[in-house]
Amino acid sequence: MGNPNLVSGPDFSKSDLIPVIAQDAQDGCVLMLAYMNQDAWQETCSTGRVCYYSRSRDKLWRKGEESGNFQEVKAIYYDCDADTLLIKVTQHGGAACHEGYRSCFFREVDTKSGEARVIAERVFNPDDVYKSNS
Repeated sequence: MGNPNLVSGPDFSKSDLIPVIAQDAQDGCVLMLAYMNQDAWQETCSTGRVCYYSRSRDKLWRKGEESGNFQEVKAIYYDCDADTLLIKVTQHGGAACHEGYRSCFFREVDTKSGEARVIAERVFNPDDVYKSNS
């Protein structure tokens, strides 16, 4: 009988794409939410750099391939249903968000008024980093 503490990882039989929360390994800041398929999972595990699956582009998305702001894996966890990942990372380049913020969660909603406000500073200007395809 095998070791019950050794498991194989997330269960992609339930869904081709599973949600992934990226969290700063040093301070616990939630950086972003994205998705992985089996290929992105395997690449992430083999390279130590986070690879996601881009739903809008319908292809693997190697975080930082355009901006240089890549994520180095420090630890990987998955939930009780094996269908959601939490990856603790070192965020290289200072920003996880394509809008130039450290975290994609840079807006806060006032629960009384419903108004949102930006609560963070931009780390970079996206126009200077991403080239337009037009």
